[in-house]
Amino acid sequence: MEIPSVHYARSGEFHIAYQVLGAGPIDLVLVPGWISHLEVAWEQPRLAHSFRRLASFSRLILVDKRGTGLSDRVSSKSLPTLEDRMEDLHAVLDAVGSSRTVLYGISEGGPLCMLFAATYPERTTALVVYGSWARALKAPDYDWGFDPIEFESFLASLEPHWGDGAAVNVVAPSLAHDEQFCAWWGRFERMAASPGAAVGLLRMGFEGDVRHVLPAIFVPTLVLHRAHDAFVDVRHGRYIAEHIPGARYVELEGGDHFPLGGDLNAVDQQIENFLSELIGVRRGPSTDRVLATVLFTDVVGSTERAVALGDEKWKKLIAIHDDHVRMELARYRGKEIKTIGDGFLVTFDGPGRAICCADAIRNSVRSLGLEIRSGLHTGEIEMMANDIAGIAVNIAARVSALAGPGEILVSSTVKDLVVGSRIEFIDRGSHVLKGVPGEWHLFAAVL
Repeated sequence: MEIPSVHYARSGEFHIAYQVLGAGPIDLVLVPGWISHLEVAWEQPRLAHSFRRLASFSRLILVDKRGTGLSDRVSSKSLPTLEDRMEDLHAVLDAVGSSRTVLYGISEGGPLCMLFAATYPERTTALVVYGSWARALKAPDYDWGFDPIEFESFLASLEPHWGDGAAVNVVAPSLAHDEQFCAWWGRFERMAASPGAAVGLLRMGFEGDVRHVLPAIFVPTLVLHRAHDAFVDVRHGRYIAEHIPGARYVELEGGDHFPLGGDLNAVDQQIENFLSELIGVRRGPSTDRVLATVLFTDVVGSTERAVALGDEKWKKLIAIHDDHVRMELARYRGKEIKTIGDGFLVTFDGPGRAICCADAIRNSVRSLGLEIRSGLHTGEIEMMANDIAGIAVNIAARVSALAGPGEILVSSTVKDLVVGSRIEFIDRGSHVLKGVPGEWHLFAAVL
């Protein structure tokens, strides 16, 4: 099998590099970890053998994520968010004519694949996650995560040695004494990203949190993790498998983080076995339940304004308000579910666009002398004929009710999913939401 040609898919203003090989009965897109380079990867015999094996039972789609390898590079001030990279993945799948695919996310590629599978189950045949995490950094309820101070120390030590192959000690310690491999890895680093970009991309990849996404994944899922992974604690993999409904978990021997170290054949064999079963079953996802960002808007002081204007003038003003809102929904790909009084219930497949749309609506209706409040939450919803249901809808409604005039109030789930964007947040503290268990940390979005 010859090395496949590199092609490019257009995603907005960016070009995303990809390769396609094999002609199996199922599409499999490999989303790499932190860094990649499509051409240099083929120089490593272990990777080339793995790619060819995966392509023996699938149509394998390889990609360089935005900011790495042969894809367009980005400024350190505008690193791609998970939402950006979902758009890029859409562009690649559209370019190769793939309506449904198996997502294979390695390490830092895992959160992207998990978010995509929950958001677009109709385009996801299955999910495979290797050596990954739902949240990388330590939290009070997640004490096996990376210590933030130690992580920053690691980044500080990484940059001055970028390109000399020293990172092999972390990602593939079993190969640290293989001079030929270390020399290749150094070249791979240099070609994949600059030192600054490498540090910036890794930091951003570690700041997100997709734990709330996991229960909304309903496609067949395989979670792989090495028992003694030297970089990512095995409890990350166990957590993912425990929180995705029906996920299969396989704990492999070894301490290498990247699959190319250690027994790579064992990793590929597990994937082949898993997909062989799927080819016979071809089980489709339950597309009536999806992950979405729910937005509620409401006109502030509408009763008083209606009394002051009178019914006829108020109806005309609200009709104009509705036109302004729908114009922004079309611009940001929001799906209008229904109007509620003087506001809207809308869903989005990306939280960043939802916040930007709420901001655009706020600015637009101010020209009419109206002020709105907005509330957003991301979670699993049930799609109905002309409506949506689920606790995520209730949470968004409660958040909206707490928003002040002109405020865009969001749950911590939304905030965690837009890490890396230029959106800033003001802490509004913890709140008990009527009818919703627990306390919820809320933030005001500032654009």
